[in-house]
Amino acid sequence: MNARVIRHPGVPSNLTALALTAGGARGAYQSGVLKRIGEIPALRGAPAPFDIIAGASAGAINGAAIAARGERLHDATSHLAALWSGLTAAQVYRTDMRALATNAGRLFRDAALRPWLGAGRMQSLLDATPLKALLERELPMAGIRRAIAQRRLYALAITATGYHSGKSYTFIEGRAHHPLWHKSRRIALPATMTVDHVCASAAIPLVFAPVALNTGGTQAWFGDGAMRLTNPLSPAIRLGAQRVLAIGIRCSASERQLTDTELAHHVDSLDPSRLPPRPPLSQICGVFLNAIFLDHLDADIDHLMRMNELVRAYGGDESRAVDVEVHEPMRVIEPLVISPSEDFADIASQLVKRMPRSVRFMLETLGMPDPKSADLTSYLLFDPEYTQALIDIGYRDAHARIDEIEAFLRA
Repeated sequence: MNARVIRHPGVPSNLTALALTAGGARGAYQSGVLKRIGEIPALRGAPAPFDIIAGASAGAINGAAIAARGERLHDATSHLAALWSGLTAAQVYRTDMRALATNAGRLFRDAALRPWLGAGRMQSLLDATPLKALLERELPMAGIRRAIAQRRLYALAITATGYHSGKSYTFIEGRAHHPLWHKSRRIALPATMTVDHVCASAAIPLVFAPVALNTGGTQAWFGDGAMRLTNPLSPAIRLGAQRVLAIGIRCSASERQLTDTELAHHVDSLDPSRLPPRPPLSQICGVFLNAIFLDHLDADIDHLMRMNELVRAYGGDESRAVDVEVHEPMRVIEPLVISPSEDFADIASQLVKRMPRSVRFMLETLGMPDPKSADLTSYLLFDPEYTQALIDIGYRDAHARIDEIEAFLRA
């Protein structure tokens, strides 16, 4: 059944969006994909071809960087890849033993002195204050406002999770009259984007501390945007995108291999000797982060393709049309997804000794996982050798599909 479509006033047509959701160090992969896109001859000297940029978690960092430096796509993507390729743990979180000891002391006081002094002193496993200083140097946030004023950018959307309500908040800086929404689990607010918005979106739960943000009339505490963003394409689509280029961080081949391993053990479940080793706490934490960062994009793409089939099936049937106003119109959205061809956890397990001693001590205390499941390490390994490996994979994956990407962006 069709409905009479009422388009949101002020929303241009034929908008192309870039959707980025990632976690921790894995965000380096996205910069490799974008670097190769920035080398397309027809786009190299032009502004970034994305009308809408939507980011969450590490994708908020990458998205803000492209939005802020988007006058020339090649320069913006090259700068972003260079930033990731030289990134060290000390630029993201405090790596000294003193910082680890301070956190351990807070945990001890919370446990031992709670009846007298209360608890809650320990807010995170790591101190991410260096990350804010890095982003303040590297993200010229005024460039976002300039891009919007020059009409090179329709909107930048950064998503964070409210730690009081548990809802997904999308902060939007864009042209006048851009869409906003208030749903049961998702809220969109207008904002003048700051580094704090980026830090909040990238604050991995438990690992990094919450960040305070202005919500209009008050302030509240926020954390990683991927936690409650179960539909990572939604902000871009609600803002009016007709095409969405999404860059994921899940290796489908590795996922299938791990699933096949579990199913093989299931077949032999009656033989206790065939049971794999019990997973250590670090592996369980890695699966927890995977549930936040990796699972949503694939499910959202599946949902989008089903909705496209529905719109195509009923969109041209006038006999089913009814005169009903629809303020969130159903329309066909064309997606293009770039995903890793290699397993980041496997790469991280080979480079784990490059982690700071204090963090490695913490991970070893939690127990070392199976190399194929070393996901926690893959999120926290901010090391040039690791991030450069991910950049190279992203570059190669984009190069393998560069004609398809160029046709998509120039449609």
